[in-house]
Amino acid sequence: MRVCVFGASSKDIAQVYFDGAFALGELLAQRGHEIIFGGGASGLMGAAARGARSAGGRLIGVAPRFFDQPGVLFDCDEMVFTETMGERKKAMEDMAEAFVTLPGGIGTFEEFFEALTLKQLGRHAKAMALLNTNGYYSELEALMRRAVREEFLTPDGKALYETFDDPAALADYIESYRGELKEVWKEKILG
Repeated sequence: MRVCVFGASSKDIAQVYFDGAFALGELLAQRGHEIIFGGGASGLMGAAARGARSAGGRLIGVAPRFFDQPGVLFDCDEMVFTETMGERKKAMEDMAEAFVTLPGGIGTFEEFFEALTLKQLGRHAKAMALLNTNGYYSELEALMRRAVREEFLTPDGKALYETFDDPAALADYIESYRGELKEVWKEKILG
């Protein structure tokens, strides 16, 4: 399976996050999955790539051409260059068979929420999972539960992704996931 991994590019974060990303990349490769990611050599993207590489995994990087500078990109088995960040995201979404989101900042949040929005709109039915390393996504989970309670989000919308503390449980989930296209958004608008 081709698993798209979103995650931080920053190198200035706690080691626990690097360890979690490396472990996930290694585990996915051990289970025979290819990793599609933003191509970055640093941050959690780079850690997941190094983990996958350590287990003999295949890496597909997708990056805008302006990132093609010394030290920025990981040495991938395949590198796809785009002109814009939007094209980059679209290429990753099209190639992926599942989405995994590691801890990250604004760019990572945006990637996760765009893929989630597309799933809610019935544009894909791929597995989506957050890796909650060090409780990083616990507050996001609380916000999403509140969004359901206050009816900004339906329970079916919340169920479009899962959150895991354990990389093995996350891998089990994406491997066993059998999604179907659902236009969840219509529940809120059309009742």
